Amino acid sequence: MTLVSHLRGGRAGLAHPRLSAGGRFKPERFKLGRFNLSGFRPGRMGPVGRSLLHLGCLSLLGFGLGGCMGDMPRPMGGLDRQLEQAGSSSAPALAGRWLALIAGRGGRDQVLLVDVERGLPVPLPGLNRPDAQPLSVAVNRDGNRLVVVRQRDGQTELVLYRRELMALESIAMQPPGVPRRVSLRGDGHELAVEVSRGGLWQIDLIAIP
Repeated sequence: MTLVSHLRGGRAGLAHPRLSAGGRFKPERFKLGRFNLSGFRPGRMGPVGRSLLHLGCLSLLGFGLGGCMGDMPRPMGGLDRQLEQAGSSSAPALAGRWLALIAGRGGRDQVLLVDVERGLPVPLPGLNRPDAQPLSVAVNRDGNRLVVVRQRDGQTELVLYRRELMALESIAMQPPGVPRRVSLRGDGHELAVEVSRGGLWQIDLIAIP
């Protein structure tokens, strides 16, 4: 029994297939209104009919793509242009309204924190040092805590910067290792850091009071 519908007397029913002489199923023809659809073949249509069919398919396709295109991600042009003017940039981290990144300024790299809603950088006094090379940065959702992996005096270190206090403190790796990338939880009380130990890359989770 197939699911081909027969519209007879305003009700839909099921069509019973018939066996042909070769033992194959032969579906019954069905009618919808005045149109007999059992023998429909696009190849039998005339030029005008084929054109109308193609036009209808293209219209449906365009409608579907249009609906999808409306929801697609789009660049934030104004902020993008400001970041381009800041020079080279890398290692972005986004949380809440805050974007932290490493930007090349004055011939050296430094950590930059941008208020995305206002499109403006905010000062980070005491964080960027002329003898330090930042490698990775993360920020929490209120923008008050930043964690940075940086190289200084030939050593790679992990530091926490509290913006509200303008204070910088070192985070020791236990057991000792070389940090490379860091990620900070939204509330700023836990971080994940990628660490190299004995030729292996490992992930450490560190609680921050």
